Amino acid sequence: MKFFVDTADTADIRDLAATGLLDGVTTNPSLIHKSGRKFLEVVEEICGIVDGPVSAEVVALDHETMMKEAEVLRKIADNVCIKVPLTIDGLKTCKALTDEGTLVNVTLCFSANQALLAAKAGASFISPFVGRHDDNGFDGMALIGDIRLIYDNYGFDTEILVASVRHPIHVLESARIGADVMTAPPAVIRMLSKHVLTDKGLEGFAADWAKTGQTIL
Repeated sequence: MKFFVDTADTADIRDLAATGLLDGVTTNPSLIHKSGRKFLEVVEEICGIVDGPVSAEVVALDHETMMKEAEVLRKIADNVCIKVPLTIDGLKTCKALTDEGTLVNVTLCFSANQALLAAKAGASFISPFVGRHDDNGFDGMALIGDIRLIYDNYGFDTEILVASVRHPIHVLESARIGADVMTAPPAVIRMLSKHVLTDKGLEGFAADWAKTGQTIL
């Protein structure tokens, strides 16, 4: 499974990239707003930190303007992936950009039928929002399972990018189902390394080492 981080905080991205865990980055207008920085400037900096896809989202709602915005965004760097909404105009934009060889992430997916449309439009990635799905009384992981089944049935190349990841169980279940990618906030990615027995083991090793009176340096 590929790991993307869902943030516009370049300090967090640099820190996680140093672990070798990151395969890409996803951003959205809300994350850019939270960063308090200029959108194009942030995307350019992120593209210089990671080699993998960096999703940069258009904000227009009509196809013609989406294409104009995409033209600006994909000039930033070769690893920019244009993020478009799962609407008819977004699908038109996806098809046009894909035909030109541009990576496209179709976002705000909440049904398997929507995911099917995105795959037929040639999306590089489909982003089903499992956390928001759960919040509204649906089963986010069941959605991932349905999309995996449909894509496998027809041999679609579109990668399932699990988004709106809230906790480590979302990551675990996505991996069990066979999702291609997950994107999560930095805090969730860091939580994956945590376990109470790991902490207890370290405490025991530290205590025993202290008793030896030795140092390595």
